[in-house]
Amino acid sequence: MSAAQGLKCIVVQEVFDSRGVGQPEILEKGRHCEAYGAEVLQLTVGPELFYVFLAILEETGFFNASLYTPFGIAGIETIGAEIAEDVKRREGRFPDVVVITHAGGGNVTGTARGLRKVGCRAQVVGASVDLSGLHMASDRDFNRKSFTTGHTGFGVPFATWPDRADVPRNAARPLRYLDRYLTVTQGEVFYVTEMLARLEGLERGPAGNTSLAAAVALARGLDKDQIVVVQETEYTGAGKHHYAQLNFAKEQGIQVRRGDPRESKPGESTVIPERPEQIKVTDFDLNRMRRSLIRNAMEGAGAKSAGNVELDFLAEETQTDRAFVKQTLGELGVSVNEV
Repeated sequence: MSAAQGLKCIVVQEVFDSRGVGQPEILEKGRHCEAYGAEVLQLTVGPELFYVFLAILEETGFFNASLYTPFGIAGIETIGAEIAEDVKRREGRFPDVVVITHAGGGNVTGTARGLRKVGCRAQVVGASVDLSGLHMASDRDFNRKSFTTGHTGFGVPFATWPDRADVPRNAARPLRYLDRYLTVTQGEVFYVTEMLARLEGLERGPAGNTSLAAAVALARGLDKDQIVVVQETEYTGAGKHHYAQLNFAKEQGIQVRRGDPRESKPGESTVIPERPEQIKVTDFDLNRMRRSLIRNAMEGAGAKSAGNVELDFLAEETQTDRAFVKQTLGELGVSVNEV
């Protein structure tokens, strides 16, 4: 976008572990950005990413092009509107389900808002790769995953504490819109990535097929006339190709094999299905995430009590009601003062 408008651009990346080893997918992104004329700053894993990013903004006065600004979310809204309008034009009605890869929450939030703005009330389903047990800020864990986005390492913490981002108030609020949150394994996404390439001739970076993997399993439980739309945009390239990711995993000591993907263990093994029917999804407990958001919101504000404003805000944040919020606050030992 910056190159198209003739603007200078600085891209800040979290790339290397303490050994100086960078993931091929992230390195590929950097090469693409440099090819378009951007200045790329590549950092090691850790909390310095946001600090350096904010320091550069202060030093240069550049515009913050973070996805988590209202401008970023508004841009994604056009995708949601386009999905709804195109499906209605082709099929005579809106889609029943839209499956969206979920990471930081911007994709889910923007798409869902776009759907709603044109009157589409399709079920909004988020999908992430299950990376439970791995910490994204860990020097060891960072390179023991094969996905730099679209995974639970971002999907869960950013949904339950949105304002941990690089903006004062994050415009991505996924729990306001998610109807279901599904997880799939790394191996299942690699299988679907290869399947898409062979059957349709479409090569995309694996992270872009997270929602597709979930949709393959989800569709088996729907009526045959229901319409499911898979939303994700992802390009491919040398470092982003799934073979590059799998080879990198092997170099990090990760076992890669065929078999039952339920036997996968993030950071230790990636099991690729042998048959399509092995692709399944696991429902993540949204109420658990909603309770975590309420706890984080109250602790972050240092609040010991909640009134009408807080109750209404938290009910909207969690797509619930005052009763759910009051029950959760009671479990947290927070007093409620309704007028």
